[in-house]
Amino acid sequence: MELRLAGPEQTALAYERDLRPAFPPAELKPLANIQAMCRDGCYRPWCLFQGEEIVGECFLWLGRPGWALLDYLCVAQDRRNAGAGAAMLAQLRRAEPETVVLVESEAPEHAPDHQLAQRRLGFYARNGLRTAGYDTDVFGVHYKMLYLSAESMPDEVLIRENRFIYQNRFSKEKYDRFVRIPRDPAAGPLPQAPWNED
Repeated sequence: MELRLAGPEQTALAYERDLRPAFPPAELKPLANIQAMCRDGCYRPWCLFQGEEIVGECFLWLGRPGWALLDYLCVAQDRRNAGAGAAMLAQLRRAEPETVVLVESEAPEHAPDHQLAQRRLGFYARNGLRTAGYDTDVFGVHYKMLYLSAESMPDEVLIRENRFIYQNRFSKEKYDRFVRIPRDPAAGPLPQAPWNED
């Protein structure tokens, strides 16, 4: 299996076949937004291929040089529980050796499926991701923050770069309404809304 950047048609196929059924509306960007971000040069649609077949996806939303957010990690339904997710993360490290990759993983305490959210965190821990010392609230979803990096990073740096990724794409009004980095537990939940709501 080999991690390669997908072209527009392959990205659309992966989105429709894998991402759309796997992610709830509040967590799923419209395909048109992903395609626009690819054209703008701030998105890398990495896909894991076996021959010409796409086995899974790890899409990166780029921030400043050396920083990215793992926007989606997904394995094709018929390829799950066979090591494809771990293979993607290992190959992503080699493909992006100079990039600190921020990762949002739904917080188990507020997830609809507590056990699934807990398993995701365990998967990331087993694959060498570090846990950040802050959570976020994005479009009404509470996330634990992790990151993929060769070195430990201070939370203030992670928070700054995490904010930049969202602030660089959203208007101030949209950011203030739908994004809290870091999450303030005392502030109450943000409204759940689709990613592209104006």
